[in-house]
Parts: sequence; structure tokens; C-alpha cells
Amino acid sequence: MKKLVYIALILFSAGTVSGQELKKEYQKFIQTFIDNIKADKKTEVAKMISYPLTRENPIPSIKNKDEFVKRYSEIFDDVLKKEITSSKADKDWSGMGWRGIMLNRGTIWFDTDGKLTGINYQSKFEKDLKAKLIASQKTKLHSSIANFKEPVYVLETSKFRIRIDDLGNQNYRYASWSIKKKMSEKPDLIITNGKWTADGSGGNSKFDFKKGNYLYECYIIVLGTSDSPPATLTIYENEKEILSQNAKIVPR
Repeated sequence: MKKLVYIALILFSAGTVSGQELKKEYQKFIQTFIDNIKADKKTEVAKMISYPLTRENPIPSIKNKDEFVKRYSEIFDDVLKKEITSSKADKDWSGMGWRGIMLNRGTIWFDTDGKLTGINYQSKFEKDLKAKLIASQKTKLHSSIANFKEPVYVLETSKFRIRIDDLGNQNYRYASWSIKKKMSEKPDLIITNGKWTADGSGGNSKFDFKKGNYLYECYIIVLGTSDSPPATLTIYENEKEILSQNAKIVPR
């Protein structure tokens, strides 16, 4: 999920920052990618991917080359392949500075080392799969939190398990349990009307949930130091910090 937040931020930035003409050295590997897609050379395309390749939550990320080859057609349908194969490396692909290289308005992203880092496109297969996975998740949750639009994160600290869901219209829900409990049990705490905020342009972000005099802040760290945790939970009472714990992001 960390990558998804980063990609979303890149897309936001891409809409406000003009692209640069793609350097000749970058055009070479972009053209190789276009040619590989045109010939459906799945194994060759797999070599150009930066793993894990994140798919939209809750679809599992693609972990390695073998898995990519197996799932290739789930992502690269006729629509996406047409967009790629009809593109021109010197016209439709743009350098976006440290953000990388993008196709059109960000459908595909590469880094400057020639590795594909993001695919912001969802085939009909993936849309259907996402719907099935979300429906399955809902059957395994306590009834009090079984209704939501999309799952966002599951975080675990040393004491708590936290689930963040998107209820729609930028309304996020916080549900938490003691770490020993399961999500099929009734949550110890549920807070709705949470807000998401981007923090800088590196991909970091936070979710704020307010209840009475308390503020629960879930901070997601994409760009940090070598010893930064994936996330943190900080609780404030009347703006005074009363608890802070590192959190891991539970794989989907």
C-alpha cells in the first residue's frame, strides 16, 4: 500500500508539473518495453519490473518475475497494450525529474534505471477481482465494520491492531482491537469521519481520527530514514501526546 500512496502523490504532482522531453538514453529502454509489449514477450517484460509490483488494494502485489508472467494478461489487456504500443518514446513519454518517467498522464511509470515502478490502470479482470476480494473481506469482519467502499490499511503495533477503511467521499474509518484479538471480533474502538492528508511530495501521509478530546494519528512513511518504521500510531489528548508506537503494515 505504501507504493499506492506514493503513486497517487506522483499523479497529483504530474498534473501540476510540466514534463521534460525524454532523454535519448531513456528512450532506448522505453522503446524496448514498447516492443516487448507489442510482441507479448512476457518474460522480457518481467525483467524490466521493479518488484514487488503493487496492484490496487486488496489485489495482492506481484512479488517476482514468475508471478508476473502468470498474471501478465490480468493487467495487460487489449486497452492497455494499445495505449503502450501506439505510444512514441520521444513524444508520449515524459521525464518528470526525480519522480521518474511517465506514459501520457501517468498510466505507466519507469525509474531512470529502466525499471517499471507503477501501472496505474485496472483491467476488467482486476476490477472484478477487486470486487470479489472486498466482498470476501466483508464476510470475515465483525458486522459493525462490514460496510465500506474500499480497504486502505491494516496496521499492527505492539499493543493494537488497527484497520482503516474508506467509506466513500473522503470519509475514513478507524477500527482498533488489542493485538491478541481478531478482526472478526467487535472492535474496541470505532471512529468515522477520518481525514487523509499528504505530507510533502515524497509519499508520506497521515490519517487523523478525532473522538472527543482525543486525536488518533496514523502516519504512513514512504520516504524516511533507514531505520524508519513503515508507520506510526500517535494518540493525543487535548493536543498533548499520550502514546506513540511504531507500526507495521500487514500484507494484504
